[in-house]
Amino acid sequence: MQFDRDQLLGEVYGELRAAAARMLRRDAPALTLQPTELVNEAAAKIVRLERMSWNDRQHFFATAVGIMRQAMLDAVRSRRRAKRRAPTVFLDGDGAEGDIEVEALDTALTKLEREAPELARIVELRFFVGLTVEEIAEVFETSEATVKRRWRTARLWLAGELGAV
Repeated sequence: MQFDRDQLLGEVYGELRAAAARMLRRDAPALTLQPTELVNEAAAKIVRLERMSWNDRQHFFATAVGIMRQAMLDAVRSRRRAKRRAPTVFLDGDGAEGDIEVEALDTALTKLEREAPELARIVELRFFVGLTVEEIAEVFETSEATVKRRWRTARLWLAGELGAV
């Protein structure tokens, strides 16, 4: 069954706006980027994906979050070019890991996407969007215990990867 892009966009727009606000919670002043801008940029890119078919709401949401992540990183890179140095932009995860530099995390996450796409989605939703384990379980339509287990695995993988960065 295919889902209508415009209908899905209308259904998840509010959730995407909340996700964008969480993504930019600490970093928006440094990036001069607003949550609405981030969501609108993602929506515009999704509209241009005319041949894309949407399996379900989760697939659509995950794609939009990925596009927002890339838009945020583009803003970081653009600011670096303008200032000839990287702005201090950090994500605070769930507090247990401390601050993680956004570009280092993106590099590691890109690697993880090739090895374990589902773990990468969990990391993306946790770090970039700021969803709780319970919210991620709802997005993936799975148990909280499963998400916690996968989250632990992903954190261990990232700790090893980011330690090498």
